Amino acid sequence: MPGLQEHDLVMAEELEEQTPSWLTGWIPSWCPTSMSKLKAVESKILQCIQNRFSARYVSLPDTNKIWTLTVNADVHGKTPLVMVHGFGGGVGLWIQNVDHLSKRRTLHAFDLLGFGRSSRPTFPSDPEGAEEQFVLSIEQWREEMGIGNMILLGHSLGGFLAASYSIKYPQRVKHLILVDPWGFPALPTDPSEGRSPPAWVKAVAAVLGRSNPLAVVRAAGPWGPRLVQRFRPDLKRKFQDFFDDDTIMEYIYHCNAQTPSGESAFKTMMERFGWAKRPMLPRLHMIPKDLPITFVYGAETWIDSSTGERAKEERPDSYVRTLAIKGASHHVYADQPKVFNSVVEEICEAVD
Repeated sequence: MPGLQEHDLVMAEELEEQTPSWLTGWIPSWCPTSMSKLKAVESKILQCIQNRFSARYVSLPDTNKIWTLTVNADVHGKTPLVMVHGFGGGVGLWIQNVDHLSKRRTLHAFDLLGFGRSSRPTFPSDPEGAEEQFVLSIEQWREEMGIGNMILLGHSLGGFLAASYSIKYPQRVKHLILVDPWGFPALPTDPSEGRSPPAWVKAVAAVLGRSNPLAVVRAAGPWGPRLVQRFRPDLKRKFQDFFDDDTIMEYIYHCNAQTPSGESAFKTMMERFGWAKRPMLPRLHMIPKDLPITFVYGAETWIDSSTGERAKEERPDSYVRTLAIKGASHHVYADQPKVFNSVVEEICEAVD
């Protein structure tokens, strides 16, 4: 099959929306995915970690479970680093970062509620409620983990949620690191403002309609893995130093071919793919002035990187730093992992 065209993608989206309940058990069998397959490919990725690590489920009070990776748990006296992935990701995508960043301190990474191997509940249908459930799950996870305070790093959607968490629980965060954060500025009234998103984002947006952003991956059934590779061939190249096969592409597919729980919540929270209904920038003043914030952008990102400078203007009496990493786009941690690791390590060492 040469590939799905725009008409096919629209039909696929409509299929996911219109499927009667009696067919919901059939569609997963049509898709070549399962949680066991996600577990298998993730295990292959995590085997690359050199430092001592563990991976386990952390149960929350509401019976949901958060899949958690902990690296170098024996380090004491250092504030742990907690890493929150972006939309459609999971703990496996930090594979080029975890060893370096856990050399001197404990590192925790987890699959956001509704993503990866974590539980996939139904989120509230309003943007504020969906955001609050994400944030509450992070706090419940922290409590269950027994983490007093942390250096909190979030990428893309993870950056948006890390900032929201820091508004509500600032006493738990020693330094907030926002890596190419999604959803900060308001949707511009002039379409010419801001950078143009990459081709794959435009393609998704063109056929998005009322459906979830990755509905096409699931509705494409056995052609789903090929669709992922067609949309994001760059992701395979980003991890080629670790894998010379389709391991990362399989991981991304299996992360996103499951029940679209967190994905549906993201759809609820977004105005358009690059913007949030409740933008974060106007709310940054709610983070206490004594909580330092560092923005880390890819110099070639499609995200509006002026947010960092605007945040600095709105928080004149606070520590706000903006860094741009050359040769990196949105996935800064994978585009330039050595530089990214060095930057984050420097920030962490300044904390303690």
